[in-house]
Amino acid sequence: MQNQAFAALRVSPGARRYYDKQRDREDPALRQAGNRLVGILQGCLKTRAHNDEAIAWSHHAHPHAA
Repeated sequence: MQNQAFAALRVSPGARRYYDKQRDREDPALRQAGNRLVGILQGCLKTRAHNDEAIAWSHHAHPHAA
């Protein structure tokens, strides 16, 4: 799964932002990104929807004020 997550960082702006955010927090960023990708895939399969970058990563697009 780490290979897929690593590859997604190059083609998915949402995955890249999520990875960078996790890395800045010193979390296991690549694993977290892989887990998120699995969740997105599970949602697509469950709803029979195609992956939509804007929907999949929309709640990670804008950082919330702390």
